[in-house]
Amino acid sequence: MREEILINVTSQETRVSVVENGVLQEVHLERTANKGIVGNIYKGIVSRVMPGMQAAFVEIGQEKAAFLHAADIFSSKRIDQTGVDFPELAEQPQESINHIDITSLLRVGQTIMVQVIKDPLGTKGARLTTHITIPSRFLVLMPEQQHIGISQRIDDQDERERLKRVFATDNELGDGYIIRTAAEKVDEAELIRDSEFLRKLWMGIKQQVKAVKAPGLVHQDLALELRIMRDIFADDIERVRIDNEKSYQRISDFVKKFSPELMGRIELYRGERPIFDLYNIEEEIKKALERKVLLKSGGHLIIDQTEAMTTIDVNTGAFVGHKNLEETIFRTNLEAASALARQLRLRNLGGIIIVDFIDMQEPEHKRQVLRTLEKTLDRDLVKTQVTEVSALGLVEMTRKRSRESLEHLMCEPCQQCNGCGFVKTPVTVCYEIFREISRASRAYDVQKFLILASQSVIETLLDEEANNLAELEENVAKPIRLQAESLYSPEQFDVVLI
Repeated sequence: MREEILINVTSQETRVSVVENGVLQEVHLERTANKGIVGNIYKGIVSRVMPGMQAAFVEIGQEKAAFLHAADIFSSKRIDQTGVDFPELAEQPQESINHIDITSLLRVGQTIMVQVIKDPLGTKGARLTTHITIPSRFLVLMPEQQHIGISQRIDDQDERERLKRVFATDNELGDGYIIRTAAEKVDEAELIRDSEFLRKLWMGIKQQVKAVKAPGLVHQDLALELRIMRDIFADDIERVRIDNEKSYQRISDFVKKFSPELMGRIELYRGERPIFDLYNIEEEIKKALERKVLLKSGGHLIIDQTEAMTTIDVNTGAFVGHKNLEETIFRTNLEAASALARQLRLRNLGGIIIVDFIDMQEPEHKRQVLRTLEKTLDRDLVKTQVTEVSALGLVEMTRKRSRESLEHLMCEPCQQCNGCGFVKTPVTVCYEIFREISRASRAYDVQKFLILASQSVIETLLDEEANNLAELEENVAKPIRLQAESLYSPEQFDVVLI
């Protein structure tokens, strides 16, 4: 598997693409005017406590108050320097946290240190936790917690035992760690240096929180290009190319410090063509904003994002197969399973996802389609959970969501249809106008009516609805005049009483 990372940096935005065998798999986008805040640590003020929801709203200095659920409140010790004191919680086992009354943990006006785990999404504010985690190249530090976790992607049992031994002896200060996939086969001394760096960083954060006035930012996560180097850049990445000299220098300094053995794979791109033209990435991003995804066989997917979930519908389309209907359906579903796993990564779709595969009769076919989906999802760094194929051919799955999807980052609701995806037909608008005129004629004494509407509606009134308009004019016994307005949307109209 040949994997490459391309980084395009301008003064307005930073874009990162992950390419496998020449095919775009992921796109990460961060705009200068609207940077994500996931991973940032804030000193916040509790503005509202809601016992009915077992949650609180916390002001952190953002436009919208952030949301903190009782399940995301955790502390094994008192952290006095932050103003947080959870004596009742500290005495409780971890599994009983959800049963603790939020009012016993938080009060309005209380100062608290929190970390953002989800960016603001749509109308919702950021999601917070008091469970602070600080990532580095090989480790994630969990201050004040005596727990060692190891990435599930490290499946060598001997290596897992070695890593446990390293941190069993190094954990004398009582901090917890999650050992990341990148730590596999890494020298013990380098892992210890990484843990010492994280401890020093945590000590600095504890000092900083004392000086910051609430609500305010205490610690900001790395810029996008450096997060990519920390979280994605690994041995299976063949090359990283950056088209901005300053960013190249920052990335080089970062890699020299944390992964010097990978330094030879960093390149400054000086080509004449834009870097995202190398693998037709601009066109792939454009396709990723469309509902319809074409499959090589002739079938297609229809992807719809809603507030509650994302639905993916699989269709055979022009694919007729070569044997029988069941075989055609099976082949289409197999191809769709591979394609939709890529689309989830590419579009950064999260939350609840419902996949409507074409109904299959053979249990073995259902099993193979599901295994194909799970196998292609293995390369996704974002956590996913997949259920079995239901009797209706549906697969329910969840994908962890922390940042906005590609569509929400790059698009906005249609001004014509307000995001519903449909507009009323001109005929429908004409009938609404007729009803409005009938209503107004009974309520007001007017000389005549003037209809202001879009060009398409006016044309419909003068053409196929001309007889109905004449009949209405006769019924109200008042002249009706028409005027096309070029700036009106298809559904917009006004009935002016003169």
